[in-house]
Amino acid sequence: MAQEILQVSPLPPFMMKALQEADYIVHDHTHIKDPGALSKVTAIVGTGAAKVDKKLLMMLPNVKLIAICGVGYDGVDVAVAKEKGIVVTHTPGVLTDDVADLAMGLVLSIGRRLPQADKFVRNGDWVDDLFALTHKVSGARLGIVGMGRIGRAIAKRAAAFDMSIAYTGREAKADLTYAFYKTATELASAVDYLVAAVPGGDTTKNLIGASVLQALGHKGYLINIARGSVVDQPVLVQALKDKTIAGAALDVFWDEPIIDPELRRLPNVVLTPHIASATVETRQAMAALALANLQAFYERRALPTPVPECQ
Repeated sequence: MAQEILQVSPLPPFMMKALQEADYIVHDHTHIKDPGALSKVTAIVGTGAAKVDKKLLMMLPNVKLIAICGVGYDGVDVAVAKEKGIVVTHTPGVLTDDVADLAMGLVLSIGRRLPQADKFVRNGDWVDDLFALTHKVSGARLGIVGMGRIGRAIAKRAAAFDMSIAYTGREAKADLTYAFYKTATELASAVDYLVAAVPGGDTTKNLIGASVLQALGHKGYLINIARGSVVDQPVLVQALKDKTIAGAALDVFWDEPIIDPELRRLPNVVLTPHIASATVETRQAMAALALANLQAFYERRALPTPVPECQ
């Protein structure tokens, strides 16, 4: 008998195709209204942007799995899920390289002002003027907030640019020789580029705030490839306007895809539309891992990648 699952956020076409070919009955959460159908759903599938709160879970009495196609799952109320005997899975590891690649791309883009240089040429400004000098990236000081899989991959890439690397996190890593700072503020005061690479959620909400940005200083740059919630966005906008920091390169935002108009107008920022893992190869690998979790659940096998809280 075909298993019935609930899709709670848009999924890539190839993932939807794979679900249909596997004979799952996929309900769209925006259209399913029948209480009888809700009771038949045994698993939830969504991307890292999915919102799975207590209200939704209370409507789904027989759900026992939430399979997230993404490494972040801060939109899932894991505590309530565990209370109801629901296991949450995600797709770590397979997107590490792409996220780290984009982080370094944003470092280069904001340091060397690549989007602004592109606009300068396209507008014909080069005919009458010279592009302003930028700042060297090789040999600069890089600070990483969070030294998990992605943080380590960013450090590996930064090392190829001969950057001085330091980091902060819950604790120092015994196997790393990089300088460790106990707080993000202390780290920010010692670097030129500060990269946020921590998970989202209540424990990291507004971790990058006024004190961190003041410590980063008027020559420092902030790069965020983590979650929009990690940065106090109104404080960041003001810091950019006041030139408290030199600039920012952001892939994630509060209330995305709605972006603060002031942020869009600022000349000292680089903005990308949450594309850190958005390559064909990685999104296919993420989908395959999410499907593997789903299949293992229905076949009563060990789940490949449960979130830490459910291990």
